[in-house]
Amino acid sequence: MNTNISNLTPQNLWHYFHALTQIPRPSKNEGEAVRFVEKEGKALGLETFKDEIGNVIIRKPATPGMEKAKGVVLQAHLDMVPQKNSDKQHDFTKDPIEAYEEEGWVKANGTTLGADNGIGVAAALAVLASKELKHGPIEALFTIDEETGMTGANHLKPGILKGDILINMDSEDEGELYVGCAGGTDANAVFTFMEEEFPEDYKGMKIRLTGLKGGHSGMDINLERGNANKLMFRLLKYLVANEEVRLSSIEGGSLRNAIPREAFAIVGVPKEKVESAQKTVARFKAIYLDELKSVEPHLELTIEPTQAPAFLMDEMTQDDLINAIQACPNGVIRMSTDIPGLVETSLNLAIVQTIHKEVHVKALIRSSVDTAKEDVESTLESIFLLAGANVWFDGQYPGWKPNPDSEILKTMQSVYQNKWGKTPEIKAIHAGLECGILGSAYPNWDMISFGPTIRFPHSPDEKVNVETVQKFWEFLIATLENIPNK
Repeated sequence: MNTNISNLTPQNLWHYFHALTQIPRPSKNEGEAVRFVEKEGKALGLETFKDEIGNVIIRKPATPGMEKAKGVVLQAHLDMVPQKNSDKQHDFTKDPIEAYEEEGWVKANGTTLGADNGIGVAAALAVLASKELKHGPIEALFTIDEETGMTGANHLKPGILKGDILINMDSEDEGELYVGCAGGTDANAVFTFMEEEFPEDYKGMKIRLTGLKGGHSGMDINLERGNANKLMFRLLKYLVANEEVRLSSIEGGSLRNAIPREAFAIVGVPKEKVESAQKTVARFKAIYLDELKSVEPHLELTIEPTQAPAFLMDEMTQDDLINAIQACPNGVIRMSTDIPGLVETSLNLAIVQTIHKEVHVKALIRSSVDTAKEDVESTLESIFLLAGANVWFDGQYPGWKPNPDSEILKTMQSVYQNKWGKTPEIKAIHAGLECGILGSAYPNWDMISFGPTIRFPHSPDEKVNVETVQKFWEFLIATLENIPNK
């Protein structure tokens, strides 16, 4: 294990990435990262400023002989997804990421790494700092709050940036160029319940479902991993129907764009049925391990005594909630018939959480087809309205439609072919890149996205391949040297 990742190659890029791991920057709390990037830009003597929402823009003039090249906007987001294992003590608003290199991969100790999109940020800073690279006019755009609302991209105003080409560095497979992405919608449902006194002949119990892999709700949704909320409510439905169990509160998932890895329920169990309920939970654990043995070998499901809660959820709302979650679709809804292997439409049932006398349900719908996204919205609305919940949709963002005549695409294909003797794959992605939003503000932009190989983003298993970071860097600097003229 090597904890000194600053010495990896290319050293200038890894220097900046290591610096970012020492800066707490979860979504909506990336202020220190904003200040770090601003400070770096000004220290380099470059025009550096922050727009009204908090995005940072740094301009670097063309190197001699490259003044006629089209302007390039290098874009990455400053925030990271804060996910950790349940046994890991870590405060994402205060603590640095414990990054290390092992067997050719950079990983983190029990938390997300932040390679998504710290590698892109580090690459842009390394370009800005370099005195050796050849390039035309460059603007680096560092956006905020990409992971929980794409706030920076949504509030970027037209006319601030001067470039002609957007190079987004937020993709996660080396050797692939992305030319399109899915749009998305946030789905919300709220159940309001009445509190009922906890019966004397019941015992307080806590059900814990842990050990799932989770992952990125766009990139990993097709891997058929377990969804902690779906698994927990499948169990709860059986316990309520057969063991007279009553629900007090639920805590499942934490981020809308992360597949939920853990869920916890506080329940009341009739004292004479405690042993039977324990056997049921053990049986469901065996069922889940059998069904998911190839993707979730570390699943844990337990029930243990806990302090009796002050209340139980009223029985009617409890049943409506359980039936609605059980009926809610999750995972891949439809594969694309136009692009082999591409998920067209999906739903991530991300969060189910008790807050005071309400249960909040949050999901993320993704689709590259707007009408298909609207159909899933209608399905969810029907399910949760029938169950008596208040339902609404917000946070909509557009997809990015591929442009087969893209000049930067042809340039990067040629560069890759010349350097490595093969043509990169051209793909669209099911995740929600900022390109669709940014392109709506700058419709003249020629856009592309690429990056090194990152595995399991949005989960504590996140890791980035060192060899592909080197290749990504070489590809980036060769592309900048070959940007076409205006």
